[in-house]
Amino acid sequence: MSGVPKEYLVLSRGKWDADASAEEIQHAIDAFYAWRDRLVEEGRMKIGQRLSTEGKVVNKQGVTDGPFAETREVIGGYWLFVAETLEDAAALAAQNPCVACGLSFEVRPIEHERASAYRVTNETPARGATG
Repeated sequence: MSGVPKEYLVLSRGKWDADASAEEIQHAIDAFYAWRDRLVEEGRMKIGQRLSTEGKVVNKQGVTDGPFAETREVIGGYWLFVAETLEDAAALAAQNPCVACGLSFEVRPIEHERASAYRVTNETPARGATG
């Protein structure tokens, strides 16, 4: 890496292909762990975890059972890539052996800057903080 490496959150999304056999899926899983271990050893990945199927949703209405994502939006796990650019991180995600069996991966840069109501972010409306 010649530039300054940054961290990128990777979210594993979706479900295995319905027509994939258990053997095909297990092969992809085994290949994933070999791939993951190599990237961790190279300093290009930080280990995350799979997520449980249970959860809660917390908002101003209270706490409810969840998560309530559609099947194609289910988040199955997460980890971090260390890469120079978003494109480099996405290229790593594209090498994930589980892509072949139906999973997809969302790659997002980590922002280390504190949130501000005066700066447009994921949570702040584009019109401004209180607009």
